[in-house]
Amino acid sequence: MKNVLLLIHDDAGEEARFQAALDLVRATNGHLTCLDIVQAPILVGADYMMADAEVALLADARNREAVNRDRIEARLSVEDIAWDWADATGDIAGLLEAEAGLADIIVLNTMFADHEPPDMRAIVSDVVMRAGKPVLAVPQQFRSLDAHGQALVAWNGAPAVAETLRAVTPLLALTKGVTIVEIGKTDGPPAEEAAAYLSRHGIHARIDRDIPLEWTVADALLAACRDRQPAYCIIGAYGHSRLRERLIGGVTRRMLAESPVPLLLGH
Repeated sequence: MKNVLLLIHDDAGEEARFQAALDLVRATNGHLTCLDIVQAPILVGADYMMADAEVALLADARNREAVNRDRIEARLSVEDIAWDWADATGDIAGLLEAEAGLADIIVLNTMFADHEPPDMRAIVSDVVMRAGKPVLAVPQQFRSLDAHGQALVAWNGAPAVAETLRAVTPLLALTKGVTIVEIGKTDGPPAEEAAAYLSRHGIHARIDRDIPLEWTVADALLAACRDRQPAYCIIGAYGHSRLRERLIGGVTRRMLAESPVPLLLGH
């Protein structure tokens, strides 16, 4: 997990993303790629006044992002890490997907409080589904990632969580320990097989099935995160279709809205 892709955008979650990305790069002796995105304004209408307004809004956004770039680059210049920078304008999720080819992990946020823009839950969802890379989504108040702390794995045996577990095994190798919480119906291999897989990489994992039967999967997982306070929680994103998740308020959506700890998501 050497190549870390970080979204640079002047919003409520940027500091949390920045700190998490720095901690990841330090822990892995990796490389940070900063993708600075100016989000293009979208106005309804096709007359000249709308066109002029779009030009003015885009110019304002670029000016704000230029100031933000100067601030972030000044901070990076005193950090003892390898990094590079790219600029882009357009759709955040689409541009992250395009840049993610050689990234090992992408750093974003969980949903912002008070639904502040940009819509980070939608961005994370799109990137996880389309980029094919693990996404670390951190709460906006987050300030430090302990890559050597405890990790929590939400296991149901589904291909999404199995693939995510495999992809982030190099990160799990840095932890003090891993707890696999088997929640809900197991769709594939039991938790013992996940623990055996990790053991072959020198990672000790314990299994927890002590979940009240009356709890929903999301409630059980949120409680485990609150009680255990892991450095991060690994979940397989969108085990159902995106439409079904929206209709039934799926686990992924609940976790992106309410998780108190960083999430490592994959699909």
